[in-house]
Amino acid sequence: MSEEFKVEIVNPEKSFLSKEDVTEVVVPAFEGEMGILKDHISIISFLKPGIITINSKSGEEKFYVEDGIVEFKDNNLSVLTSSIFNLKQIEKGKINELIKIAEEESNKPDVSDQSKFLTDQKIQVLRTIN
Repeated sequence: MSEEFKVEIVNPEKSFLSKEDVTEVVVPAFEGEMGILKDHISIISFLKPGIITINSKSGEEKFYVEDGIVEFKDNNLSVLTSSIFNLKQIEKGKINELIKIAEEESNKPDVSDQSKFLTDQKIQVLRTIN
């Protein structure tokens, strides 16, 4: 019996990734890191800044995501996000630029508590990547 399911990641420009031989996905949900295996219960959750890890027959892939929605239903995982990068392809300069922009946003005097929390989360994740 196959232990695989399908994953599709979509961003505003295109279908970013589509794989059918996935065995496990770990997503940074607001509730915490969430591992998804075949036959997981149906879920819908929001993503916070973090790393999506996809394990498949072709190996492990990691992606940095800033936000989004994840839905798992009938062994199909859909991730809708406005910002995603493959960690193998992102340049150090781009990471440093994202950290600088996030730090400036976090230090604004009129930033809301929710925005500060998300921005600080983003900074923490980006620093671990760097």
